[in-house]
Amino acid sequence: MKKIPFNKPYITGQELSSIGKAHNQGQLSGDGIYTQKCARWLKQDIQSCSALITHSCTAALEMSAILANIKPGDEVIVPSYTFVSTANAFVLRGAIPVFVDIRPDTLNINEKLIEEQLTPKTKAIVPVHYAGVSCEMETITKISQQNELIVIEDAAQAIRSKYMDKPVGSIGHLSCFSFHETKNIISGEGGSLIINDESLTTRAEIIREKGTNRSSFSRGEVEKYTWVDQGSSYLPGEIISAFLWSQLKHADLIIDRRLKIWNVYHNALEDLQKSGLIRRPRVPDNCQHNAHMYYIILNSSKERDQFIKFMNRNDIMCVFHYIPLHSSPYGLKVGRFQGELKITDSISSCIVRLPFWIGIEEYQTYIIEKIYEFFKYAR
Repeated sequence: MKKIPFNKPYITGQELSSIGKAHNQGQLSGDGIYTQKCARWLKQDIQSCSALITHSCTAALEMSAILANIKPGDEVIVPSYTFVSTANAFVLRGAIPVFVDIRPDTLNINEKLIEEQLTPKTKAIVPVHYAGVSCEMETITKISQQNELIVIEDAAQAIRSKYMDKPVGSIGHLSCFSFHETKNIISGEGGSLIINDESLTTRAEIIREKGTNRSSFSRGEVEKYTWVDQGSSYLPGEIISAFLWSQLKHADLIIDRRLKIWNVYHNALEDLQKSGLIRRPRVPDNCQHNAHMYYIILNSSKERDQFIKFMNRNDIMCVFHYIPLHSSPYGLKVGRFQGELKITDSISSCIVRLPFWIGIEEYQTYIIEKIYEFFKYAR
């Protein structure tokens, strides 16, 4: 059998046609017709004040740090169990990431631990919606309001997810999405900054356009554009946006197919959870997830490593996930945390992500058979 990859980018079949049309338009730099189409789609879908397409979610996070006026010595609340960009965007501004432990059920930041980490230097909270399952945003929003903090949703994995029937990404002051090839909706590399506080819209456009008011100039609002603020080149090329547009148009189909794949895994592995051999993902009743990934949590790091090796021997590529930031070399140097982050450490050493991509349906029976075989014979 050919090796089953962990991820395989989904193609709708319209991407190359859209790229050709972008080329025929004669504009391949940023903010052409496809970039504008994608921005309008996201603004409407997320019900935001504004949506700006960027060349990555990392870029969107960096823009949010500038918009939040993060300065050296400021503190930003983040989970340790996340990708490095979540913290690095703020470290680049001189901020101190304050690492908080995660919940054992959703693997999201434990909202009950946030307040005890607040100091007069705290400026922002950055909840990460892990695996497309929303953080407990009602509590986080209340904390931010009581302490006059900005909330920046790291929604890299959460396009089309919901919290209490609200689109994830519509709740914080700012939100950041990813369209990396491992995400549900892709453009190879790509991202978006969502603005839910209208007072930040104009400055966000300036930061994205290298610190100039070029966007206002393009709309005829000023006679010429010039350097008015700090910023960088955060726009994607039009080829990226043309690819992305072909994906966004099929968002319903993509999410529906992924949910079916997720449910096959979830239902098939129920008996292993009942036997205490694994833990499956948990989605709270007030959340609607987008089937970004399917993971299982084993009972020890040794067993996790044995499982990955066993699956690999059977031509199935499974992977672990984040090395916690609080225990990483640079996280130890620039971050702060109190006590032990026990759940983060435990989860990171025991989690396995199963292969997950549109088209894997024909292999799922085999994958599930091998999972059961491991627990029956190979441990």
